[in-house]
Order: sequence, then C-alpha cells, then structure tokens
Amino acid sequence: MSTAHDSFAAPSLYAQLLGEAWAGLPLEIRAMHDWRGRVEARGTAAVERGSSVLARLVGKAIGLPAASTATPVTVRFSVSDGVETWTRMFGPERFSSTQFAGRGRAANLLCERFAPFTFAMALVVANGRLSLVIRSWRVLGMPLPLWLCPRAEAHESVADGLFRFHVEIRHRLTGLIVRYRGSLSSPTEVFES
Repeated sequence: MSTAHDSFAAPSLYAQLLGEAWAGLPLEIRAMHDWRGRVEARGTAAVERGSSVLARLVGKAIGLPAASTATPVTVRFSVSDGVETWTRMFGPERFSSTQFAGRGRAANLLCERFAPFTFAMALVVANGRLSLVIRSWRVLGMPLPLWLCPRAEAHESVADGLFRFHVEIRHRLTGLIVRYRGSLSSPTEVFES
C-alpha cells in the first residue's frame, strides 16, 4: 500500500477538487489527503461542547465527542469508488462521515455527509491554509436555505511541522455545538477493517 501519490493512480479527491491550488498547500496538508487504501493518523485534540439543551441534543444525534482539554485522536481513512470514509475517534467515542466530489449544482465542491446531513463545501487555499467553506446543504437529500444552515469554521494548517485542524460548528438556535482542534501525524499506518 502506498500513502504517497502514485503516478499511475488517479489523483486523490482533494487533489482533483483543488486542481492547480493543490501544489500550493504545505506537504503536511497534502499528505493528510493524498493516500490510497486504508490508513490512519493519530494525535491529540481539545474539544469544547455547547451547553444549551438543543446543542447537546444535536451533538448526541451526530455522535460528536465529549468535552476534553486533551484527548487522544485517531482518524481512519478509507476510499472506495471515489468516496472517502473518515472515522474519527476521540478517546472511546467515534463518529464517521463520507466525503465525495459534488455533482450538478455542487460540481467542484467537496460534499460531506454526516447521518442525514450533507454539506457542499468550497476548498479554499490561502496563506498556507486549507479552509472548508459551506456553500449549500441538504437534509435527507432535500436542499435547504443556506440561512438555516449551521455556521462552520473549518481549516487545516501547519505549525511546528505538524498538521493542525480546527473545526467549530454553531447555529443561531443553539449557539456553539462543538469546537475541536488539535494535531495529527501523517496517515501512514495501515489498519485492519
């Protein structure tokens, strides 16, 4: 199994969507998105959860991790037919999503599905950072107005030679739902299914 870009393999999902901007990303970010087969990355994260009842219910429904100042994180990545599955484990808690290239109105966007929710996001490269910006969303396949969508700040960066992630999700009805940030090693370890 190779985790580096193979000249005979199709470009990874993120490389396809970013096109020429892909080369402008730091090596540590490209390594997190340029793999084949099944790999995992390990690190640590701090997690903050919203305190409102509605925020806690939404977090529980999606399976978001509990609040912690420093918890071990493992992210397992696998790909099949162009669809990536990301399984995130914060300590003993786990939640998964699938990522794939958008079609139709979501062409050139990264789509990520969490349970009944699918978010179409633009991948934006600026100042050595990769940001994911929500452009549209669906619930059970039905498009909804963007003003109803949760607000997300999600970006990847590099500091001290480490891949860093930051995800913050809020909604006008709940306030903060979750904020998690931390670092991961390069995804080089093969895992068993």
